[in-house]
Amino acid sequence: MISIAELEGLSLERLEDAKVLSAAGRNEGAVYICGYAIELALKKRICTTLGWTEYPDDGKGTDKYKSFKTHDLEILLHLSGLESEIKTKYFAEWSAIDWNPEIRYSSAKQTSARACLMIQSTEKLLQIL
Repeated sequence: MISIAELEGLSLERLEDAKVLSAAGRNEGAVYICGYAIELALKKRICTTLGWTEYPDDGKGTDKYKSFKTHDLEILLHLSGLESEIKTKYFAEWSAIDWNPEIRYSSAKQTSARACLMIQSTEKLLQIL
């Protein structure tokens, strides 16, 4: 299990990591890490919405929480209870977060403009989540 405080701290640390990577011209890493920051923040919000103190870690062989064991940001957003608000009030920022964990295997190059947009959108969304 990972606590709400740990999830929040990790999401903010990943955002800072993305900024450092972007400043060093490592745009692919910056884009990837931004998505990861959003994933962590969404999991924190799910805990808050459901009144949990920790996010389930299904590492003990139980399938009790398997529906929460996802990296899919759309599913996590839905579970967070903020889907309608995010998709209406923060549509531009949410749309900029075009991410899935499989991009870590991609050789596609990311531009500095793309990395900057992801960082800016992540900063805004982390304030809400």
